[in-house]
Amino acid sequence: MSASSSFRHFGVVGAGAWGTALALVLRHASRDVSLWTRTHDLAVELAEKRENKAYLPGIKLDPGLHIHHEMSALSTCNAIILATPAQHLRGICKSLVPFCGTRPPLIIAAKGIELTTYRLMSEIVAEELPQHPIFVLSGPSFATEVTRGLPTALTLAGETGGENLAQAMSSTTFRLYTTDDIIGTQIGGAIKNVLAIACGIVTGREMGENARAALITRGLAEIVKLGVGLGARSETLMGLSGLGDVVLTCSSPQSRNMSLGIALGRGESLASILSSRSGVTEGISTATAALGLARRHGIDMPVVSAVDRILRDKASIDDMIAELLARPLRNEAA
Repeated sequence: MSASSSFRHFGVVGAGAWGTALALVLRHASRDVSLWTRTHDLAVELAEKRENKAYLPGIKLDPGLHIHHEMSALSTCNAIILATPAQHLRGICKSLVPFCGTRPPLIIAAKGIELTTYRLMSEIVAEELPQHPIFVLSGPSFATEVTRGLPTALTLAGETGGENLAQAMSSTTFRLYTTDDIIGTQIGGAIKNVLAIACGIVTGREMGENARAALITRGLAEIVKLGVGLGARSETLMGLSGLGDVVLTCSSPQSRNMSLGIALGRGESLASILSSRSGVTEGISTATAALGLARRHGIDMPVVSAVDRILRDKASIDDMIAELLARPLRNEAA
């Protein structure tokens, strides 16, 4: 049986920018797609207007895309993509239980660490939906560019069967590379959001490109330390889902996390920034969760710690910068 016939019908849980973009990519790959959204009103709006004005304005939805607000519509799917905010993933998984009797593969497209437990997304899914094959989709990807058909390459991580899924989801401009390093694929995608906030602060403070490059490099070292400490392979963190995602997210104000950092660096308050946003900025919760996870494993993450103190404790940005610059000089590889 070919990959196309094995995975004919995909469900996408979450109609934010990324979930909508993935649904359109799958339609481009000639898959039958059911996009689930939490509210009846949004489902009706998307179905009638064929545009996600709140999260992906200006992009027309494929006329063959099915849109639902009832999870029962996902019960016939051959694979389900979980594209919800990281802190909502556990609740979504609990709601999915009655509709996953055939145990389709679950593909995690959320990037983060659970704030209350310090669990990775794959651990949450395994706890709430056991016996399902679990995959993680991550890498450098702005939703608007994906929907415009611009070339994009991502990592699909899972233990077995990833090649068939990758083939079924890929197209000429959307390419998936496989790995079995589920942990490494998640750590890169999660922590890069925190690093992007830090880079945004440096940009907003007009500290220069030298400073931003140094921050990216030292932040990437923290990502590798945490990932390897949890059992990931360092080469994964130097790939698409690590270095690739860091380069994209820390270099463009298109990133919600970097744009938030820029606003903070210019002196805006976190409350005022968030009041004008509709989407979730994952790096805010991830900073605290990543720091808790790192401390649990005895891993020092000064950049993540500084971002967390700025966001959670309202620490002075100038004080945090001074602390980082005053750290003892040491061997770069240490």
